[in-house]
Amino acid sequence: MTEKIHWSSVDLAQLDPKFRIHLINSASGYKSANLIGTRSAEGQDNLAVFSSVIHMGSEPAIFGFLLRPDTVPRHTWSNILSTGVYTINHIHLPMVDAAHRTSLKFPQEVSEFEATGLTALDMDGFAAPYAAESQVQMGMNYLNHYTIAENGTILVVGQVAHLYANAQVLATDGFLQLDQVATVTINGLDGYALPELIQRMPYEKL
Repeated sequence: MTEKIHWSSVDLAQLDPKFRIHLINSASGYKSANLIGTRSAEGQDNLAVFSSVIHMGSEPAIFGFLLRPDTVPRHTWSNILSTGVYTINHIHLPMVDAAHRTSLKFPQEVSEFEATGLTALDMDGFAAPYAAESQVQMGMNYLNHYTIAENGTILVVGQVAHLYANAQVLATDGFLQLDQVATVTINGLDGYALPELIQRMPYEKL
C-alpha cells in the first residue's frame, strides 16, 4: 500500500503559506465551478469565479456561497447588497480560460465580461447579468447572510427566481446530466477538472 503523508494541526500551522493554501483548498475534494454575475446600482456589470456554491434546500430552492472576509472591497458583495439579486452560471470546458481570468482584481469600473470575452446576457427583466456561454444558469434573489465567526467569511443565502438549463442535459425525472455539456469542477484554487457520470444509484430509504 502506498505510504500516506500525515500533517497534524501543528504541522499545518508551520507549513509554507502558499503550500498550505493549495493543500487545504484541495483537501475537500472537487467543488462546483460557477461564475456569479452582478450589476451595480449604477449599471456596472461584474463577473467572478466561485468554487463555494452549495445546495441548501429544494423547497424552496435555496443555494448558498461563501465570500472571503470583506476587509477589502468585494464588488460581487457590494452589488448584491445594493440590488438584492445575482446570477449563478455553470462553467463549461470552452469557458475555463476566460472564467478563471475573472479572478483577477479588475478595477470596479471594468466589466469582467468585456475583459475576458464572455458575454453579458439579460433575460426576463432580471436585474443581474447572466453569462451567455453557460448552459445552466440561475437568477437568484438575496435572502440573508451570516458571518462565520471562526474566520470572518460570509455565507450568502439566496433563493432561485429563474432556472435555465440546456434541454440536452435534462432527464425525464428532472436530473441534470452535466457531463453532456462539459461542465467542469474545481480542485483547489486553480485546478479545473472534467467529470463524467459513472452511475446513478437508486434512492435508498430505510
